[in-house]
Amino acid sequence: MDRVDIPTLLLRTVAIYFVIFLMMRIMGKREIGKLSVFDLVISFMIAEIAVFVIEDTNMPMIHGLLPMFTLVLIQVLLAYLTLKSQTVRSWFDGKPSFLIENGKLNREEMKKQRYTLDDLMVQLRENKVTNVADVEFAMLETSGKLSVIEKPKPMSGSKGKAGGPVQYRYEGLPVPVIMDGKVQDKNLEKLGKTRFWLKNQLQEKGVNDLKDVFFCTIDYKGRFYLDMKRRR
Repeated sequence: MDRVDIPTLLLRTVAIYFVIFLMMRIMGKREIGKLSVFDLVISFMIAEIAVFVIEDTNMPMIHGLLPMFTLVLIQVLLAYLTLKSQTVRSWFDGKPSFLIENGKLNREEMKKQRYTLDDLMVQLRENKVTNVADVEFAMLETSGKLSVIEKPKPMSGSKGKAGGPVQYRYEGLPVPVIMDGKVQDKNLEKLGKTRFWLKNQLQEKGVNDLKDVFFCTIDYKGRFYLDMKRRR
């Protein structure tokens, strides 16, 4: 059995620690705040390579550092591409899944995501929701986290017809119609609207060209949110 060179082992451990710390800073806060499947693969591979470099003191460190920095380069390039392209972002990050939509369980989506009722109830409780009937939307994010939007609660003391409590209905989430400067035709179709209608609506708000808009949503009351592209 080979004798372990303790000073070399300690030195390599400290060096790898600072190398990985630097890599995580290069990869950005997104890696800490949200791990997609691709992020997890990159993180696991870097961790495995780091273990090999530390354990095998006879291995030149460059043989471990080179593939590690190659993985970081791939991650940074893909992160840049996902910022520029919604298609690339969908390929690597996926899309959120509605497990509860308009107050109803989406059993087909739950089956597709292999998500049981027990899984749903656990994550609802983690969101401080104990009754499924109180939920209007529950979205399984690409990071695996469940985002919950509860139904609006009537104001205390409010009365409806025949003295009953006033019932409030949540009409739906804001719909993105322009993302990353590109018109979302599928979302417009769901709203029963066209690009011509969208252009006219934005012209009334002082926007002459759809290409000038970076992000635009419409809520259930017909209110627009606009974020314009920055002029260089």
